[in-house]
Amino acid sequence: MRARLTEASLESEPVGLRIHFTYEDLARVVLAEEPDPLWEGLLSLHLLQNRDGPLVFGPWRRATRGSFDPALSRLRHLAPPRGYSADFLTPGSASAGFEAGVDALLSTPRARLRTDLRELSLARTLPSWARPLADGDTQALRGLGGLVRRHHERFVAPFWTQVRTRFDEARSVAARAMLRSGFAGLAAELHPSVRWSAPVLYIAGAHLRGDLHLQGRGLRIIPSFFCWPGPIVLKDGSLPPVLVHPVTHDPRWLAPPRAAGAGTHQALAALLGRSRAAVLEEVVEGRTTSEMALRLGISPATVSHHVSVLRESGLLTSRRIGGAVLHTVTGLGADLLGSGPACGIRPRPKVVARVDR
Repeated sequence: MRARLTEASLESEPVGLRIHFTYEDLARVVLAEEPDPLWEGLLSLHLLQNRDGPLVFGPWRRATRGSFDPALSRLRHLAPPRGYSADFLTPGSASAGFEAGVDALLSTPRARLRTDLRELSLARTLPSWARPLADGDTQALRGLGGLVRRHHERFVAPFWTQVRTRFDEARSVAARAMLRSGFAGLAAELHPSVRWSAPVLYIAGAHLRGDLHLQGRGLRIIPSFFCWPGPIVLKDGSLPPVLVHPVTHDPRWLAPPRAAGAGTHQALAALLGRSRAAVLEEVVEGRTTSEMALRLGISPATVSHHVSVLRESGLLTSRRIGGAVLHTVTGLGADLLGSGPACGIRPRPKVVARVDR
């Protein structure tokens, strides 16, 4: 029997956001197929201002310090480090790529521009250039598009390999969880602040408030590299609903490769063995230990040994999902497979479980 949510139970929940689902919404949950470049741009802009996540993003900030452009400070008026950022900066069309996103930004309806800029003005005084932007002035929009493009080229695009690798891992984990345990399993993997109690998804956080009723529109879920520290949604509930959540990070993601000491050299040399190369090929698609043992015809203990060596060499990562552990390739591992003929390894296209259509 389905438990009914009472007003008392809702009031007992911590401060945050409540996303209300119908049966139709559950059938329309979509996992983004690609990283969203405009969301990454917006959230990286936040991190350049608020200095959050110093262990993970400190090296990135230092690496991009020479990329500062005074003109880009205009974007900070539209995306301050705390509070509301203009919803029009992250159009849904960006799911088709950066250029599609910029084109959609340049085509933002005047009503949307005015609504979002009015919301921004409630918390801070906007500069004079915001007036022609609110009026939908073509030149003002093109100027904004140019700033978004320059920010992306300097702060996001150079790190797209890392963004994509972590996105692929997060999507693979989410897809596995959903195929294994339905939406409840997916929700449990998104973030510690997220809790599912049908038919409501609770997201705790001081930056989130109120209720979002999906009303049959479904929900698009987007793993994000620069999202920090917790999930984020669009403020305007009338827009197509999206939930952007942080990926799992390795604080060493921007560290230079370690010098090849004896242990590292031996691990990488051992990698060239046939069985270990086959394990690395398998994790391109995301595999559990038992799945690899079955597919490769070797024992789970042998698979675990190979996985341990590959993980210590930085070529794959492992993450627990329920009672299983999912192994996925890292950017370094993908690069090695891409040079397969030199190592006797046959590269395979990266495919993950699909649950979006």
